[in-house]
Amino acid sequence: MLRIFSILICCLLAGQSVASEVTAKVNDNEVVSAEVTTAEPQSNEQAQLIALFKKLPTTKLSKMPLLIEQLSQTKAPQIKQTFNALMNGDLYYLKSNKQIVHAQLNANNKYALTDVLTNTKLEAVAKSKIRKVKTNNRLRGKIRSLLAQLDLSFPDKTVRIEAVKQILDKPNDIGIETIRKLINSEQDDDVHELMSVTLLVQQLLEGEHSEKLAAVKQLKTSLEPSVLNAMVKELSKVEKPVTAEDKALKVAIEKAMADIDGRKGLFEFAENLFFGISLGSVLLLAAIGLAITFGVMGVINMAHGEMMMLGAYTTYVIQQAFPQLIEYSLLMAIPAAFLVSGLVGVAIERGVIRHLKGRPLETLLATFGISLILQQLVRTIFSPLNRQVLAPEWMSGSWQINPIFSLTFNRLYIIIFSLMVFVSLLMILKKTSLGLHVRAVSQNRDMARALSIKSDWVDAITFGLGSGIAGIAGVVLSQLTNVGPNLGQAYIIDSFLVVVFGGVGNLWGTLVAAMSLGAFNKFLEPVTGSVLANIIVLVGLVLFIQKKPKGLFPQKGRSAD
Repeated sequence: MLRIFSILICCLLAGQSVASEVTAKVNDNEVVSAEVTTAEPQSNEQAQLIALFKKLPTTKLSKMPLLIEQLSQTKAPQIKQTFNALMNGDLYYLKSNKQIVHAQLNANNKYALTDVLTNTKLEAVAKSKIRKVKTNNRLRGKIRSLLAQLDLSFPDKTVRIEAVKQILDKPNDIGIETIRKLINSEQDDDVHELMSVTLLVQQLLEGEHSEKLAAVKQLKTSLEPSVLNAMVKELSKVEKPVTAEDKALKVAIEKAMADIDGRKGLFEFAENLFFGISLGSVLLLAAIGLAITFGVMGVINMAHGEMMMLGAYTTYVIQQAFPQLIEYSLLMAIPAAFLVSGLVGVAIERGVIRHLKGRPLETLLATFGISLILQQLVRTIFSPLNRQVLAPEWMSGSWQINPIFSLTFNRLYIIIFSLMVFVSLLMILKKTSLGLHVRAVSQNRDMARALSIKSDWVDAITFGLGSGIAGIAGVVLSQLTNVGPNLGQAYIIDSFLVVVFGGVGNLWGTLVAAMSLGAFNKFLEPVTGSVLANIIVLVGLVLFIQKKPKGLFPQKGRSAD
């Protein structure tokens, strides 16, 4: 009995030991399985890609279309480069280990290699070490189809638009067929519309008469250049209509082309207006400081252009000092340029101009001499060579409204910024005590002094304020042209014209005059050329001043008389 009991205990202990081992093994297997399950999603796509690439050297030519289709389904970033290399005959593999490489013959009569999977450079080898991956014309056609499908189904919208535009400009059967397959699944409205235009152009060129008429009716609102080219091409076929259908098609095409030309003219007008307003915005910033200086003090400041030059060079210095902060350089340059030009302006007023009050000719000559001194000073410090100020990324590019009309971001921001400066200056002059004193001195200096307004300090602050705004204008100009010692001289005469045309000392007049002259100039340039346009504007202003010597908005007050 005791022996039986001991045997039972031993069996129970052995069973527990086996059970625990089995449980441990099961748990270990679960852990391993879990680890494999966790690791598989991370390496599965890469492993599949590597396995497919390994088949490229050994797969028969008859089975290559199936293999490249499997490769395209992986959506790997290396696929497009691989297909292009295969189509161009530049895809090889090393005989030693079957590694797939992109090979190009170099100057040493050896082949420079790049690993297709990792995009790493390999050591150049002789032709005997590599062998070309098999291909033929049928396979190239398949590759073209897959490449078109890859681009047209790419997640990035811009890539899809560019792919459709390429097919629209140079239509091919593979691309057109791919668009037909994907157009119903396209979710983006812009891409879908461009796909529709592409199919309609193809219908216009290759369809029946009824299909061509239907395509023309739908394409008459499109501004794509390829649409107009297709209509011109089709119109040449029916220039001398034989049948009634040809005559109807010719009439429809001519009407559609007239509609397209009308819309193009409208957007060309809008584009000229935009460029005119952007030029007017630059003139506004350049002239607004001169307007308040001339209006309050009656001083013709010939060094005003050099204040703009100092602002532009301040932007350049900030970018050189903080090359890692290019994106914020303009935001840093605006207050810095205002302070630099403003302080220089105050120094000029305190040091020179206040001693020449009441002597306008001597003031003009003195400020002209100061402008020459500042130009030479800049040449000595920065050299006479022009300097380039980099544009931040957020000011690069354009807003594409349609195929023929776009707004460049730098000019759009300049328009907004100049209006912000104008409104800010208007609020300062209307809502602050400084503005009240400035207006009082500009209207009647003697009465203002009788009311205990320190006109000398008002002159200094006004001159500094005008010079500071000119410095801000220099920041803007640095984004439109190279920075050089003669930067301000190109705008000083236009600034005076704006001030005289708008009315001396009147900010609203300066705004209207700047925008009017900028727009008028831009509309004249395509017809007459830039030089003749400037001459016409100048002659027109001279004739205008003969009729209205005080400008569009003459200054009010006793001193205005």
